[in-house]
Amino acid sequence: MSRPSQAKLTTADHNGVSVIQSQAHAAAAASSASLPAATAGLQQVPQLVPADPTAGGGKALPPSKMKKPMADKDSDEYRQRRERNNLAVKKSRMRSKQKAMDTQQRVNELKEENERLEAKIKLLSKELSVLKDLFLEHAHNLADNVQPPAGAEGSSPAPNNASTNGQ
Repeated sequence: MSRPSQAKLTTADHNGVSVIQSQAHAAAAASSASLPAATAGLQQVPQLVPADPTAGGGKALPPSKMKKPMADKDSDEYRQRRERNNLAVKKSRMRSKQKAMDTQQRVNELKEENERLEAKIKLLSKELSVLKDLFLEHAHNLADNVQPPAGAEGSSPAPNNASTNGQ
C-alpha cells in the first residue's frame, strides 16, 4: 500500500528557508480553518530546508579548520614556525619509537615469565603426581595392616606362626 508520489510545492519564508509541502498537504492546510480542531492536529508538519544549498548551514568552523593567510616562505616568522614544527615532529617520532621499544621489551619480559611459570607448572604437576602415588600406597598399606577388633576371632588376617614354632 504505497502512496502515489505527489508533486511538491516549495515556498520560501522571510528567513531564507524553503518549506517543502506536498500538494495534498498544502490543500489540507488551506482548508484546515473549516475542519474541527481534532482533525487539524493530525496534519503533517512541513520540512524546513535551506533555500541556498551552497550556504554553510550557519555552523562556525573551529579555529583549526579556518584558512589562515599564508606567510611568505622567506620570512623569519615562517622559518621559526617551520623549525618549531620540525622539532615537534622529531620529538613525536622519538616518543613513538621509544613507546614501541618499551612495548617490545615488555612483551619479551612477559614471554620469559610465561615460560618460567609453565616450567613451574610442570614441576608442581610432577610433584603432585608423586605425592598422590605415595599417599595411595600408604593408604593401601594401612588398609592391609588393620587388625580386626578383639571379639572377632577367626577373622584375623594371618595366624601368628612365631608362637607355634615350638619355642
